[in-house]
Amino acid sequence: MDIYFYNTLTRKKEKFIPIDNKEVKIYSCGPTVYYYAHIGNLRAYLFMDNLRRVLEYNGYKLKHVMNITDVGHLVSDSDEGEDKMLKAARRENKDPFEIAEFYMKAFLKDIDKLNIERPEIIARATENIDVMEEYVKKIIQNGYAYETEDTIYFDTSKLDKYGVLSNRNTEEQKAGARVEFDNGKKNTTDFAIWIKAPENHIMKWDSFFGKAYPGWHLECSAMGYKYLGDHFDIHTGGMDHIPIHHENEIAQSKGFCGHIPANYWLHVDFLQVNGGKMSKSLNNLYTLDDLEKRGYEPLVYKMFNFTSNYKTPINFTFEAMDSAKIALNRLKEGYITHNNGTDNVSEETIHEFDQRFLEAINDNLNMPQAMSIVWEVVKYQNKSKKLAELLKKFDKVLGLDIDKTNTASIMIPEKIIKLAEERNDARKNKQWQKSDDLRDEIMKLGYQIKDTTKGYEITKI
Repeated sequence: MDIYFYNTLTRKKEKFIPIDNKEVKIYSCGPTVYYYAHIGNLRAYLFMDNLRRVLEYNGYKLKHVMNITDVGHLVSDSDEGEDKMLKAARRENKDPFEIAEFYMKAFLKDIDKLNIERPEIIARATENIDVMEEYVKKIIQNGYAYETEDTIYFDTSKLDKYGVLSNRNTEEQKAGARVEFDNGKKNTTDFAIWIKAPENHIMKWDSFFGKAYPGWHLECSAMGYKYLGDHFDIHTGGMDHIPIHHENEIAQSKGFCGHIPANYWLHVDFLQVNGGKMSKSLNNLYTLDDLEKRGYEPLVYKMFNFTSNYKTPINFTFEAMDSAKIALNRLKEGYITHNNGTDNVSEETIHEFDQRFLEAINDNLNMPQAMSIVWEVVKYQNKSKKLAELLKKFDKVLGLDIDKTNTASIMIPEKIIKLAEERNDARKNKQWQKSDDLRDEIMKLGYQIKDTTKGYEITKI
């Protein structure tokens, strides 16, 4: 069955035609490891996981690269400010390499908790400086760069078009630009690819340009080329990567080898919190650990993300997480009920469900539609092991481990879960008498609730 993706490059949904019929090559922009990933960051990697699983479900083998940015990413994506790693090092009074190691491990721990498949290749920028240096040399040799006193810039005026993803009018941008920009720049859209390091700059390497470090945009182009070649299938990232980072990747690749590196550019939209942006000032930059402390296991957040297509924003609320928590329990309970069933179900019925699920996931990863089919299977009147096997097959795409959870924790009635959630809210609001009354009501119904550092646990008495 054909697969269709919305391609940012062409601004339309297109049939996926891989370069190689057996192996799909993917590059995904990874994290800048200067602090813990928040749940908005993690949405991009849930999308990445969803894409991987759908391609594998369709029988493809993958060669997938994800970078780890541990140097070069300035505070502004527009090559302004200081390096994020150095800022974090000063904040925590640690070596920037130590910062990178700590937060990279924290990120990998988070994606493991979310049951996100790790790409075949995870490439750290600091381990590929030599590759980037050679990449820059080739760009210079091809006439697409120029040198100032302390920076080598990519010359965007040499391109046939700059801004192919965002379709920006760069002439208007130049006309409206502030005059106070680096006087060494020829064009406002030019960007740094190699930067001479100041004397006190910790992260620097010997190079043809003296002690220097790479521009942030360079690493993805260089490592994509190293591991996947100059032409591969899919490039993924967040919507925020489109106007600058991915435009600059494409520019560099044109300067290096003369063409756009990936055929399909897929971008996941933003996660909002209570209908607005996430912000430190609003104190709503939640991490996965924050969710666990509130009683939500990581896979509940994964379940929540299936309520929206990756191409549309998704609104995070704790009410939505409560619904996802109940839904995940229902799904696992439905699997167990079918697995204990004895009724037979026709092969025709199984095939129909199977095909409809495949059509949904192959239609630009339409997970809300796919989940509606999952619920039809869960609620199917005849309880059958064949339907349990089908749900387990669907779980290859969902990645929710529906067959690996303790049965006792799954079979908690919805009424008990709702009372427990109501009690949890009462405790948050310091309504201690209400909390005690709800605990007593839960006990009268035959269940015991225990508060832990990761939330509450319910067991049958």
